[in-house]
Amino acid sequence: MSDKLFNTVKTFGSQAQHALVIGDVMLDRYLIGNVDRISPEAPVPVVLLNEQNERAGGAANVAANLALLGIKTHIIGCVGNDAEGDSLKIRISAIGVDTSAIINTKHRPTIAKTRILGGHQQMLRLDQESSAAFNDEEVCQVLEAVTTELARQPSIVILSDYAKGLLNDTVCQQIISACKKQSIPVLVDPKGRDYTKYKGATALTPNKKETAEVCGTHPDDADLINKAAALKESLALDFLAVTRGEEGITLVDDTTHQIDATAQKVFDVSGAGDTVIATLAAGLIHALSPIESLQLANLAAGIVVGKVGTIPVTREELIETLARLQSSTQAHKVCDLNQLIGKVDGWKKTNQKVVFTNGCFDLLHAGHVTYLEAAKKRGDKLILGLNTDRSVSAIKGPTRPVVNQGDRARVLAALESVDAVILFDEDTPLQLINAIKPDVITKGSDYTVDQVVGGKEVESWGGEIALIDLVEGRSTSNIIQKLNS
Repeated sequence: MSDKLFNTVKTFGSQAQHALVIGDVMLDRYLIGNVDRISPEAPVPVVLLNEQNERAGGAANVAANLALLGIKTHIIGCVGNDAEGDSLKIRISAIGVDTSAIINTKHRPTIAKTRILGGHQQMLRLDQESSAAFNDEEVCQVLEAVTTELARQPSIVILSDYAKGLLNDTVCQQIISACKKQSIPVLVDPKGRDYTKYKGATALTPNKKETAEVCGTHPDDADLINKAAALKESLALDFLAVTRGEEGITLVDDTTHQIDATAQKVFDVSGAGDTVIATLAAGLIHALSPIESLQLANLAAGIVVGKVGTIPVTREELIETLARLQSSTQAHKVCDLNQLIGKVDGWKKTNQKVVFTNGCFDLLHAGHVTYLEAAKKRGDKLILGLNTDRSVSAIKGPTRPVVNQGDRARVLAALESVDAVILFDEDTPLQLINAIKPDVITKGSDYTVDQVVGGKEVESWGGEIALIDLVEGRSTSNIIQKLNS
């Protein structure tokens, strides 16, 4: 996992920027117990209650996720004049969400969902809500709250639509229009079969089923992502992120990118979509790209589906997961030829430019690091062909290498600029280059183009050669000479 993502998450909460969540807030209740018998009164299980709790749901859960990731968060929603509304506001205020723009109404109750669980199995759900459309008074209150909150200049706005009436066509389009005037990105977690009310937003994050419904097809349609791309264009979005459960997330922008799921155990998918859009927003606020932000969101979703009930992800959980994956990913960067070909095939399917370089890289120093960083900038993925100990000795003499091939490979794999390391024992990396067919091959500027091994081959399939300036005075030989003096 990228050092950039890890380091970025560590900075969550360090900025004055804030997010604004607008949508259908609700209270989630959980009554949890054990089932040992069937009721003698009716053929239903008897749940012996041993735990009950309340949690933020809907748009309130999006806000809770943001707050626990360290992001300053304001929320606009609507609750009734009831105990559920009071409980919900107290609950999210306690974790730092600004609830001053939540509207109290006499026309409807607070949306509440009560789930009865026997162990991990949901036995029954009781819903409290009104199906009546928002009246003119309520819509006016919502739009006044929007005007007030946008004047505070949020860094991003999230529309969390649970189809409960607050985000009707008029409200959505007025919010999107106002945000465009202020250059504020708008992310939408959509509902329904008609997405025209979200036209002009920055991005939508529908799940696979929702995407299929709005595209007029079924979730297993092999052409679903192409239809999603057409949907993105028709709505004038910057990008579309389709959440696909165990299949991960597909990002549709100028092309498509697949992010594989990470969850090991799935206990409850409730609230996973809220976590995705909240983490996506947190990443974008901190200048990550959409694909980087969605990689974080994918990890965050993997954490919350391993919990029972609607429970937000925390910044600490995300840092811990990133640290664990970072260590594992670095080790897995060192691969054999079959593994490398598999990686390259995957990269090329998503139109990522593959760069190749090679060398001994004995006693890693600043010159090496600077060179590799420059090489990575020539494309999207950097493969490093590393000379084995035998071949280093053949090139440099019997006293070299100073560091053995396993250690050299592991240290190089820890560099953010390097995406894969492979050892090669041949006199040149030509065989390796022909096997992986990189788009770019790089060498130091102490070479000429005609001296680059594999250069002609790379150019033959439309690739290029890049010569990179070296850092003066930095070399392994100089280090060894200083140690021996």
